[in-house]
Amino acid sequence: MKLASLPDIAAQASRQAQPLDWVGMCGIALPLRIEGQHVSAKVDAGVSLDDGNARGIHMSRLYLALEWLEGEKLNMPLVRQVLARFLDSHEGLSRRAYLNIHTECLLKRPALISPLAGWKAYPISILASVENDMFHVELKIDVAYSSTCPCSAALARQLIQQQFADDFGSAELDYQSVLEWLGTAEGIVATPHSQRSNAHLHVQLEDFSEEFPMLSLIDQAEAALGTAVQTAVKRADEQAFALANGQNLMFCEDAARRLHQALQSNPALKAFTVKVVHAESLHAHDAVAQSSWSAEGGMAIKSAV
Repeated sequence: MKLASLPDIAAQASRQAQPLDWVGMCGIALPLRIEGQHVSAKVDAGVSLDDGNARGIHMSRLYLALEWLEGEKLNMPLVRQVLARFLDSHEGLSRRAYLNIHTECLLKRPALISPLAGWKAYPISILASVENDMFHVELKIDVAYSSTCPCSAALARQLIQQQFADDFGSAELDYQSVLEWLGTAEGIVATPHSQRSNAHLHVQLEDFSEEFPMLSLIDQAEAALGTAVQTAVKRADEQAFALANGQNLMFCEDAARRLHQALQSNPALKAFTVKVVHAESLHAHDAVAQSSWSAEGGMAIKSAV
């Protein structure tokens, strides 16, 4: 005897009538094309279950809709199409659809002085949703940089002054002797402490945006900070990096304010939260600062994490 059809348990009525905010899948492996390169991503796909009497959604329909993203240039219209397909395949069940994409943007960055260049990975997440034809998209990017403590720099300068007074206080100054002294460890007796730091950017994009502005946001953040971590370097690049750190002494509060001012001038943003984390080399804990901004019509973003 041949059965007429395969059972569809998800289509059965739920024993407990209850709508659900989000039902779907997390961590789906998917190849994408971002900034002209093919990347491996993890994707979360889901819809709301507004029909409380329905037992479940059709997860396979969400999974198959993700095929639209494979090999195509990732942009806003494409994400909108996928979200629309989520809802079309769940007509009568769902009013909201969600798509989260987690990956890394790999960029080749030049050295500061020499002709060398190397690759840097920037973790990114795209958080998109649609409800009643209203499209909402947020972008999260992590940017690594170096931060040198202004207090430590001032204390180091004071120690160098004291050493200079000890070594030359009673002597007639000679240009060549002082110049040589400045190039010795005995003269420069102290250095300020620096640490690798991270800026976590969480932004809401304007509705008119067509592209995801990953590269422009990364460039804007690194320009504002002035001390982006480097890849391949020669000694001339390392010296230039030391100079950049010395000219950009930053508490975490300073870094957060720099990023806030830079992003607030970006016309592609409706709202943002910036969180900076300085992995202290003096202490066993981190120094953290956070700042938020929202234009008219933007939604407050509570955390950059």
